[in-house]
Amino acid sequence: MTTWLVVLAVCLFVGVYSYALYPALLVLAAKLRNTPAVRHDDPPVWPTVSITLPAYNAQATLRPVLEALVRVDYPRERRQILVVSDGSTDATDDLVREYADRGVELLRIEGRLGKTEIENRAFPSLRGEIVVNTDASVTIDPQAVKHLVRALNDPDVGVASGRDVSVASVGSTPHVGGEAAYVGYEMWVRDLETAVEGIIGSSGCLYAIRAPLHRRELPGHLSRDFSSALWARLNGMRAVSVKSAICFVPRAASMRIEYRRKIRTMSRGIQTLFYHGRLLDPIRYGAFAWMLWSHKLVRWLVPLRIVGMRRMRHVSREAPAGRHRLQVVVTRTPAGQDDSLADRGQKVRRRATLGAAADLLMVEQRQHRCRCVRLLFSDSEQKSVNC
Repeated sequence: MTTWLVVLAVCLFVGVYSYALYPALLVLAAKLRNTPAVRHDDPPVWPTVSITLPAYNAQATLRPVLEALVRVDYPRERRQILVVSDGSTDATDDLVREYADRGVELLRIEGRLGKTEIENRAFPSLRGEIVVNTDASVTIDPQAVKHLVRALNDPDVGVASGRDVSVASVGSTPHVGGEAAYVGYEMWVRDLETAVEGIIGSSGCLYAIRAPLHRRELPGHLSRDFSSALWARLNGMRAVSVKSAICFVPRAASMRIEYRRKIRTMSRGIQTLFYHGRLLDPIRYGAFAWMLWSHKLVRWLVPLRIVGMRRMRHVSREAPAGRHRLQVVVTRTPAGQDDSLADRGQKVRRRATLGAAADLLMVEQRQHRCRCVRLLFSDSEQKSVNC
């Protein structure tokens, strides 16, 4: 019981630190630093921009998104709008072609490769000095692109991120609710980070990045919007949040869909963070490393650990006395293959301590479509855990 009370106390402290104490420390740090403010002045000449829109079977939501893009207040001769279709099988491509005479281009890539990979393959088609990335399910304010470009007037800024505003559905007005409050809180924290050292991750719904920073191939399992801010920092530049660059983000149709999206985002985010793991070194990267630990890593690891410990608690009670090691046997379908191949799935055997087995189980479930897990306490005794 004492152990669980300690764990509970630690988790409570970390939660309070992540969501209350960390922002308070950011407020204090902003007062002690002299970070340049985000610029809002027009450039002498508006640079060319490429607005990219990855899409897969987006027919249901795409029309209001395209209508918003063609109404963006930016010189048409200096603006490119490129929809990158990830092997769509519905009428997405035909819908995009309807906007060809209004300056919308279509790049179709076969194979259903995923967002990051099709962004890699779209590099040769981009003509802008600045790349503005958005999403097929969100709409942007007509002035948003100019606000982002103004922020990039500062040569020390490599990435400018928009401000997410939660709405009920594509094209609707902002709503008030739990999700809207959380989105507003996140935007507030980004404003504080901008005043200290720069944000540690861009909004996947809307952000602008200098083309030389954008033209960098990433492994397909990583998140480019998160990576963009980290890559800017590694290149000696900041990523900033631009309050006036508004993007309207529809809430998920159900809690289940939202939960799956959050898990997917967290999984990709963790892999992206460790891909740029050197930024976690506070000796080399100071305040930025502290913000990465506080805003991302601490938030992610605590929920995973709690779930893993709860999952393993009933197993540990039934472990044979005196046995402190176990074998984890995971039967899984390799990534990218159909569930029908489950019977031919790989078997992976690893030995782990009882405590570490919870973490291993969580990783296996997120990285692969796990079908069955057996925890072997001995050759004759085992405990099955369904994924």
